[in-house]
Amino acid sequence: MIERFDAIVVGAGQAGPPLAGRLTAAGQTVAVVERKLIGGTCVNTGCIPTKTLVASAQAAHLARRGADYGVETGTVSVDLAKVKARKDAIMLDDRKGVEDWLDGMDGCTVFRGHAQFEDPHTLRVGDALLRADRIFLNVGGRAVVPDIPGLTDIDYLTNVSILELDTVPEHLVVVGGSYIALEFAQMYRRFGAKVTVVEKGPRLASREDGDVSDTVRSILENESIDIVVDAADIRITKVDNGFELTPRAGAAPIAGSHLLLAVGRRPNTDDLGLDRAGVDTDSRGYITVDDQLKTNVDHIWALGDCNGKGAFTHTSYNDFEIVAGNLLDDDPRRVSDRITAYALYIDPPLGRAGMTVEQVRKSGRPALVGQRPMTKVGRAVEKGETQGFMKVVVDAETKQILGAAILGVGGDEAIHAILDVMSAKAPYTTLARTMHIHPTVCELIPTMLQDMSPLQ
Repeated sequence: MIERFDAIVVGAGQAGPPLAGRLTAAGQTVAVVERKLIGGTCVNTGCIPTKTLVASAQAAHLARRGADYGVETGTVSVDLAKVKARKDAIMLDDRKGVEDWLDGMDGCTVFRGHAQFEDPHTLRVGDALLRADRIFLNVGGRAVVPDIPGLTDIDYLTNVSILELDTVPEHLVVVGGSYIALEFAQMYRRFGAKVTVVEKGPRLASREDGDVSDTVRSILENESIDIVVDAADIRITKVDNGFELTPRAGAAPIAGSHLLLAVGRRPNTDDLGLDRAGVDTDSRGYITVDDQLKTNVDHIWALGDCNGKGAFTHTSYNDFEIVAGNLLDDDPRRVSDRITAYALYIDPPLGRAGMTVEQVRKSGRPALVGQRPMTKVGRAVEKGETQGFMKVVVDAETKQILGAAILGVGGDEAIHAILDVMSAKAPYTTLARTMHIHPTVCELIPTMLQDMSPLQ
């Protein structure tokens, strides 16, 4: 027997539940299907648990630096079982909040199981057949497991399984040099593990400008994290007490106790039966969508990590806002209207908005650039956190801000002062003439903007 709904939402991550809430509030009946955990990546294995762990790692790091502030703390140790218990409690409370919301939502029925298309309007979930006029796919992504010789001979960790550790590794080797890899590397170094980062390319955080990448590396190396780049031919050999990883031919092997793979993500689209619905994907498996997140099939939309338009909680939630605006509010919102924005949660963090300086340089447009080291930010000096810098690039003709990076204490928050001006399409001079509160990191952004020079 087929159960009929006005809409089916596949996936209960950051876009699915709020969309179900808007649709049911509009009087529609909605089926929400989730095969794993309500709340998706962010709540269960992403932002919430990892940033909780980052906070514990930062507390340990600050305690060890107590003498720098005239505070005697004695020997500092980390009980990872207690750290994990704190993380679990926060994560489970957040998950329960989303579960309770969906379960108590009038007009919403939650199905637990794996959804697959039977035809463009019908999905099978276990023994149930669900049919709807509109279908929204919010199925997320998962870690890529690379084809590394010898990998299948050992146990390895991903961003999901590492969250279950309750003892500190002796030597954590992290394969990957991007955002997830670097956050875990610093975190576990602060927990007390020896840590080595192995990156295939020539530098860490390769999407960033070279000066940002170099400073990120310096921050990590200052905490005795070993960095290996140009690891073009990684091979792994199992040994009695762990493994040995050889980064390239002729290089000395790295002996490790735990291996974390953090080399990228892939969309959960390969087992949905998309071909039976006629939904197109690109060469990497991401569902192809237009500027309003509709697929090539008129009644099917794709939101969140599975559409390749962003890999963050905030982009997924904004996908919901775009779809809801267009369907329910007569508000023609578009993906192309939003500005690239994200953070790297090492400590100090990197806040990013818009284009990199290198992207602006390649565009060939005339531009101005400003930069200020955190050593010249009073708030950073007071807090004893002077690593990093802030920089901004603007269009020399329109005076609009094109992009910015704040790598330093409070950078993940301060970047929003710039992001909001970019969103308003106001000239950078508006921010340059704004009085900010002292003492803050943000107060030096106008000062930086008052001292711009041509981009060479």
